Amino acid sequence: MSELTNDATQKLAVNLPLTSEQEKLVKQILAFTKKHINGDTPAIFTVYGDAGTGKSVVLAHLFNKIQLAARTEKDSPLYQTKNYFLVNHPEILKVYKEIAGKQANLYKKDFTRPTSLINGLDKKQTKVDVVIDEAHLLLSHRDAYNNFTYDNQLVEIIKRAKVIILVFDQYQVMRTKTYWSTEQLEEITHQYPHEDYHLTHQFRMNASSELINWFNTFTDESKVIPFPQNARNGYDFRVFDDAEKMRQEIVKRNQEVGLARILSTTGYPSILDGKKHYIKEGKFKMPWDQYNYTVKPWAEIPETINEVGSFYTCQGFDLNYTGIILSPPFYQVPDTNQIQIDTSKFTDTEAFKRRTDLFDDKELEQVKMRLFMNQINVLFKRGIYGTYLYAHDPLLRKTLYEYYQKLIKD
Repeated sequence: MSELTNDATQKLAVNLPLTSEQEKLVKQILAFTKKHINGDTPAIFTVYGDAGTGKSVVLAHLFNKIQLAARTEKDSPLYQTKNYFLVNHPEILKVYKEIAGKQANLYKKDFTRPTSLINGLDKKQTKVDVVIDEAHLLLSHRDAYNNFTYDNQLVEIIKRAKVIILVFDQYQVMRTKTYWSTEQLEEITHQYPHEDYHLTHQFRMNASSELINWFNTFTDESKVIPFPQNARNGYDFRVFDDAEKMRQEIVKRNQEVGLARILSTTGYPSILDGKKHYIKEGKFKMPWDQYNYTVKPWAEIPETINEVGSFYTCQGFDLNYTGIILSPPFYQVPDTNQIQIDTSKFTDTEAFKRRTDLFDDKELEQVKMRLFMNQINVLFKRGIYGTYLYAHDPLLRKTLYEYYQKLIKD
């Protein structure tokens, strides 16, 4: 444990070895890029994969090779091409910019937000060659708040680039303004020369595939079922009936190895104290994560052990241990194993804004529930060495705790 790497830039370092599958995929995308770089129409390569399947590592290595060719390899079809890595997540963008500062052929200006690139190219009336992006973070609707005045970021990127390399995880679609389904994505990407690839191996979590399947059953089927017998084999999985006790254990793990944090989803009414928005569960009282103005990612700031993280601050990042609070919108239906979501208890109005262009009010309710389950699925898959759970709903808390007690006794 003492040799853990807690620096996000080290986990995406371009000199780290790849698996044989990842290496083969990087070569495949490079060949695709070189084949289509001078084509008559845009071409799109999409990599599909759940959280923790190594998408970001593949992209980091790939972009380094593309920029190496663009800046040094005179005999390459990529020589002197203009290429960008787009990141629509401020915390992840910080990591890539820091990586760029340590690599000879990667510049900080190579990494930017999608809206910044689109608006910048419009001003110069120019186009670019290769663009890499995470499709599940792209806006699928105009957004004045982000200064995006078009209807769809992917469509606008395709208009301005020759080769587009995407990664997509349907579980990481979190907000209505970035709403995508696989079908909606492919309606766009499959209009052009394209290749698709699916990554399936879980790299982040040391948990058994059966425990990961339990998390997926919870979010995909809205069911709470007994834990698999091997849920704790080589993995520190625990359930608490007291949120404060869970916090104390997370603090201990943080003192031992670092990168242990409390996480939760929307649904806590504003309890303001000194301008901070607090979450309260019995003796547990902690503020939500604050906007991070530093160059360090939220999880790597030592003081954030005293905050509750959300998907806004931890999506895309590894944590060693997570203490997850299943917030008030989650509740178990009495006398069943079904989980319901009370959307009236959502407090994150920004994530669940109406989209009249995509769904009516009834469909919007279904989409809200799907996005909320996506949020908790992402939180479920942060912890490398351990995941702790606590539920606000008394019945769900009781069921989870009883299943856990049975697990540790068997």
